[in-house]
Amino acid sequence: MTKILMTSVRDDEQTAIKAFEKEHNVDITTTPKLIDDAVDMTAGMDGLVIQQRSKVDPAVYPKLKANGLKQIATRTAGFDMVDIQKAHENGLIVTNVPAYSPRSVAEHALMQIFRLLRKSYRFDSQVAQNDFRWFSDEQALEIHTATIGIIGVGRIGGTLAKLLNALGAHVLGFDVKPREEMKGTVDYVSKEELLKQSDVISLHVDLNPTSTGLITAKDMALMKPTAGLVNASRGPVVVTADLIDALKKKEIAAAALDTFEGEQKVVMTDRREKGLDDVPLIKELHEMDNVILTPHIAFFTNLAVKNMVDFSLEDVLTVLAGKKSPHEVQPEK
Repeated sequence: MTKILMTSVRDDEQTAIKAFEKEHNVDITTTPKLIDDAVDMTAGMDGLVIQQRSKVDPAVYPKLKANGLKQIATRTAGFDMVDIQKAHENGLIVTNVPAYSPRSVAEHALMQIFRLLRKSYRFDSQVAQNDFRWFSDEQALEIHTATIGIIGVGRIGGTLAKLLNALGAHVLGFDVKPREEMKGTVDYVSKEELLKQSDVISLHVDLNPTSTGLITAKDMALMKPTAGLVNASRGPVVVTADLIDALKKKEIAAAALDTFEGEQKVVMTDRREKGLDDVPLIKELHEMDNVILTPHIAFFTNLAVKNMVDFSLEDVLTVLAGKKSPHEVQPEK
């Protein structure tokens, strides 16, 4: 019987894991540990599925090779936590789950767009202080009168564009590879025009060398002072120090961040006693009344979790059968 180890497993994933185990007649061992701390558990295993919040320790790859593994499946869309070159040097094929549920992240972004347009962050702060007044500068935009800019009109960005279009919003898009089928739903413009015209900008790009630091002080200076920014892609896409500065200077109005630089130090941790002093930029964002922070949960829906489990495990079986997975990640040339 094929034996598979899954690391960083949460309780909410167990139902899907057990269903897959029964359907495919495989033996799946799960652990809440990261692969860095569970590498010895791969002895005697045929396959490996991981989920990382930090980069895999370089020492892991040769240990996996020594234990006879041939692959690593990450049950996430992002694979920047895995050193693809190092994996290949150790004979390990890497796969990811590029489209576990575009709707899950798109719906989260839509919710945050509504929150920014309706300025709910202001009212949340005021009501928490027992202040039930409202003020002239808190007047909202109805979404069908708003212009929403999407940077990265791929699976997730394209899904969001369709939702926004159905609600009557004017949708602008910027993508290095505009999709012909999205024309009519999205008006493709330059990045600069999108920044200038949008009432809210939503980011949906992969993390790669060209998207790291994609939104800087220069970009935010082009935005409307009433505009909001949503980041449900990856933290390093936005330069955090520049974002904080732009918010303080009122160059932009607000931000809703599901991903942010340094999140690996705080996501899935209990900071109620420790606080955030060791992560000063995150602490500053957390203390701002015009910033909405969520702990990288845009993906966290019933369908997305099931698909992340199923697709990653299917890739394990595909690779072990000597077949090529369509989700195989190649090292950069």
